[in-house]
Formats: sequence, structure tokens, C-alpha cells
Amino acid sequence: MRDQFAEVLKEALKAKDTRRTSTVRLIQAAIKDRDIANRGLGKDPVGDEEILQILSKMIKQREESARMFDQGGRPELAEQERQEVAIINQFLPAQLSEDKVRELCASVIQETGAHGLRDMGKCMNALKERYPGQMDFAKASGLVKDLLK
Repeated sequence: MRDQFAEVLKEALKAKDTRRTSTVRLIQAAIKDRDIANRGLGKDPVGDEEILQILSKMIKQREESARMFDQGGRPELAEQERQEVAIINQFLPAQLSEDKVRELCASVIQETGAHGLRDMGKCMNALKERYPGQMDFAKASGLVKDLLK
């Protein structure tokens, strides 16, 4: 994925696309920050799975910022945040539909033998391991919780 970011950055620079250039640089900076943090803990550099988590977090931050800018009467800043979300989304795998997420949650509950809310962590870990970046795990958590009641 790092090569993909470098290639997209090069294309954005050639096209003089400032929004895309700055967003890709922000992504690379976030990955580099995580690499440095991992090095301090004696871990390996960030892998693709962790990059997907970083990208998902960046999207959530920008969606929250856009909502706050809308509430604050700053639609131009909200639009900038939404443009960044669109750019970041291009690097994530396709998101699963809500029906598919519900189906996957039910199958994970059955596979893990979960019986109550105390087994929710086990189910969520399985989902995060199998489908990184493909679903909103906050929504999936709510679905798992409803199914386990």
C-alpha cells in the first residue's frame, strides 16, 4: 500500500491537485507516526492491515469535523473535510452492505459459539481479523450486541 500512496502522490503533484496531494501526505505522515511509535515499542513497521485501520480512523475524524463545521456554519470547511474523506476512501476496500454485515455477524456468533454479551469481544475480534476496513465496526458492534441478547 505504501507504493500505492507514493504513486498517487506523484500523480497528484503532476496534476497540481493540491487537495489530493495534501491528503496523501497526511496519510503518509500518519503511517510514519505509527511506524515511529511501533519502533519505540520494539514492533515491526506498520503492515497493510494496520494501514487500513489508520485510514478508517482518519475517515471518522474527518466525518466528525465536517459535522462540527456544518453545525458551526462553516460549509466550505465541511466540504473540504468531505473531499478528504472521498480521497481516503479510494484506498479502502469496498465497504460491505448492511445486510451482508448482519449476515457475517450472525455467522461469526454461530462459529464462535457465543451465547451472551460476555462473548461479544470474541465475536468482534473475529470480525476485525477477517474483514479489516470493510465494515464500520461500531455499527457491527451494535448488531452483534442485538443478536446476542
